[in-house]
Amino acid sequence: MFDQQEFTRRRFVSLGAAAAVTSMATSAAAADSSRGQVTDQGMLNVLAFGARRDGVSDDTAAIQKALDEAGKYNGSVFLPEGVYRCSELQVPAGVGMHGLPTSSYSRGMGTILKLANGDARCLINLTGAYGAYLFGLCLHGGDLQGGAHGILVDKPDYGTQEDTPRIDMCRVEHFTGDGIRLERIWCFCVRHSHAFLNKGCGLRIRGWDGFILDNWFSGNGKAGFVAYDENASNTLTGNRIEWNREGGIVIHGGNHYNITGNYIDRSGRIGIAVLPRDGDKGSHTLAVTGNVIYRSGKPDWGRGDAFDSAHVRFESVKGLAFTGNAMNSGRDDGGKGEYSPEYCIIVKQLEHSVIKDNVMFNGALKQLVLDQGGHGPEVIIKDNVGSLRNGL
Repeated sequence: MFDQQEFTRRRFVSLGAAAAVTSMATSAAAADSSRGQVTDQGMLNVLAFGARRDGVSDDTAAIQKALDEAGKYNGSVFLPEGVYRCSELQVPAGVGMHGLPTSSYSRGMGTILKLANGDARCLINLTGAYGAYLFGLCLHGGDLQGGAHGILVDKPDYGTQEDTPRIDMCRVEHFTGDGIRLERIWCFCVRHSHAFLNKGCGLRIRGWDGFILDNWFSGNGKAGFVAYDENASNTLTGNRIEWNREGGIVIHGGNHYNITGNYIDRSGRIGIAVLPRDGDKGSHTLAVTGNVIYRSGKPDWGRGDAFDSAHVRFESVKGLAFTGNAMNSGRDDGGKGEYSPEYCIIVKQLEHSVIKDNVMFNGALKQLVLDQGGHGPEVIIKDNVGSLRNGL
């Protein structure tokens, strides 16, 4: 019978990421002929299934064959360094894909999967891949037209069990759809990853129970993080969210959020926007604290309406705590471009909420706090100190 202990991620996890990557690199250099397809960490090596990793050959069939084999045992697949040209890959439930996670800010290195077909829905499909794990992969969309996403979950409904995919130490770039698109997701984790220069959003979710930790969402054509549809119970901590054309963090009608310790820089519109969904579905129970929000509302990227030049905008929210954040206006790198934003804080139709003890040094050009009224009971807006930027 197959030795499942040899074939699982347990030894990988127990070694820790750094030790495991070192061990995988050694196994990639010298395959054990007595074990054939399996590395010394119990993972299937895609090279044994015919992958060429030369950036020219189509490696789709070889990688999918390895994934399907791993799916029989809830095992893992190892992709050594190289460029794998491929179309959509379907990850089975309980399967890990492990690469060698190296990249600079501007380009991926190590294990690179490059999209071969612009008509594909995505490069890696995690729909139905309950408990799947992606580690150390650089995914490149090649700017191929067609709207393909880098990583996709696209379920018709929420189902009866948690999805629990984990996306870790991955780079997702140059897709004409979203970098990561999770539709009707239920329990997930995205951490230590970089969504970069995608035409859509960096990370778009529809669902709940997510941990979004220690990521870069940079230079995307829409928002860095966005939830347009039903969404709740998500934690965003320690992320750098920068230079995204349609905003940093954008939440429509979301509940039970913890947004803490993020750095949000040069958003095209709002740094953090919590807005109603479908016109009247508001949000409730959000803690937003300890964030640094810098030079939001980049003027030359356009606006959705007259109030899109602000660091934060809260509308139709109940149970909001916005405290201990620091905001500052600015312009493009190198002293170029126009200063922004016009406003620091815009609020409208709040209930049982506190906006207090925030700092806005040189915070905005026009007004620090724009209160548009319409509030319900128990709304406290006070002790927010700062200054307008002068001498432009």
